Amino acid sequence: MNFVVLDLVLLGVFLLFVGMFLYRNRKNVKKDGWLLLYRTKWGMRLIENTAKKHPKTLKVMSYIIVVLGYILTVLMLWMFIRIIWIYLFNADIVRAIKIPPITPLIPYLPQVFKLNFLPPFYFIYWIIIIAAIAIPHEFFHGIYMRLYGIKIKSTGFGFFPFFLPIFLAAFVEQDEKSMVKASNHNQRVVLAAGTFANTLTAIIGLILVAIFFSFSFTASGIVFDGYAYEIVNTSQLTMVNGIALDNPSYAQIADLVDDTENANFSIGEQQYLGLRGSSSDGSLVALYNSAPAIKSDLYGPIISVNGNSISSIEDFSNELSKYSIGEEITLTTEVNGERIDYQITLEENPENPGTAWIGITFLQQSQGLMTKILTSANFYKKPHIYYAEDYEGAQFIYDLLWWLVLISFSVALINMLPMGIFDGGRFFYLTVLKLTKSEKAARNSFKWLTWFLLFLVLLIMVYWVIAII
Repeated sequence: MNFVVLDLVLLGVFLLFVGMFLYRNRKNVKKDGWLLLYRTKWGMRLIENTAKKHPKTLKVMSYIIVVLGYILTVLMLWMFIRIIWIYLFNADIVRAIKIPPITPLIPYLPQVFKLNFLPPFYFIYWIIIIAAIAIPHEFFHGIYMRLYGIKIKSTGFGFFPFFLPIFLAAFVEQDEKSMVKASNHNQRVVLAAGTFANTLTAIIGLILVAIFFSFSFTASGIVFDGYAYEIVNTSQLTMVNGIALDNPSYAQIADLVDDTENANFSIGEQQYLGLRGSSSDGSLVALYNSAPAIKSDLYGPIISVNGNSISSIEDFSNELSKYSIGEEITLTTEVNGERIDYQITLEENPENPGTAWIGITFLQQSQGLMTKILTSANFYKKPHIYYAEDYEGAQFIYDLLWWLVLISFSVALINMLPMGIFDGGRFFYLTVLKLTKSEKAARNSFKWLTWFLLFLVLLIMVYWVIAII
């Protein structure tokens, strides 16, 4: 059965179960705007018991929670600025990604927009992850409300009732007057407690990902970043697509090239296949070497050389060292479970004369902050290694856990953005109030920062429209 069909069947079963549950417990269901709120007493009891049993531990954690709140606020603002910079000054990236900068993550979004750098996202993932994020988030809000004597009116779950009851969120309904009476520190702890829970969920999820991955996947090949290339001065080019040139400019070259990936370039006797890129002023160009890999259109993780399995770059190098320039070898790749054989004749490495090569590259990762974060999050994987699942279904579970980590951390970040609609907005207001002792300064700072961030959101949305037209 096609998994999409199975996913829709599971969604239908879930919705049927939720609908029956809400109908049978309709006395506890109340409509509030567009939501159906199902109130639970056991949530109140669990919050109450946790706050009473561990007051000392919770008070120590409160300082960690506040510090984490500030760290997430700064990190979110930095990421927000980075996103704005990309959307304003990197139109090529925006056109490649296609989706707008402000897009809710809904099932099948990566598949619909063909975001190959993300794994598939299904309805069943969405349901499980929303529950795993929303329940701890509100639970931690509630624990600290009770610890500080802030009155809780009710707890429960919210559902979006259009057509079918879809689980949307958990909630802890606080008494606003009681919240305002709490100290500035205590209010900030309550506000940041939800993001702390999401961060904790992300950390636990990451540990589960690493453990599951180590038991369910095996190194089975190597992943190369691209074809070998060389950076040369534009003026050195002597021929492009069969047309002789003398001290050309980048503009002249661009006029002669319709398809940059299949263009032919020459510098004297040296041949190149395809234009990889250029410097901002066009004085330098990166050209693909006329190597066996690009000639054969080699694609996908390489899993064997002449039938001999490889599991690392060292294995691959050792296998290639057995053969000489001019010999033909068979490289096998695996793409979406299908194995493809390539017959490749080895050529001489221009950078290391006398040795054979196929002309692929393994690039070093950049040292940017986001790259370091992503690299740290994938500590259980070795770079440039292709891992195959040991049993059917392992990739499905791994992708679920991966999405749980990503979305948990994303929610923690976004929730601390200092805007009015997020916990980070009031957190920012209370911080300014603490520093200035002036409610007027706090209100004005909160108001103007919210409007400024909303203006930036509108600005990048406009630039997104301009970029994709």
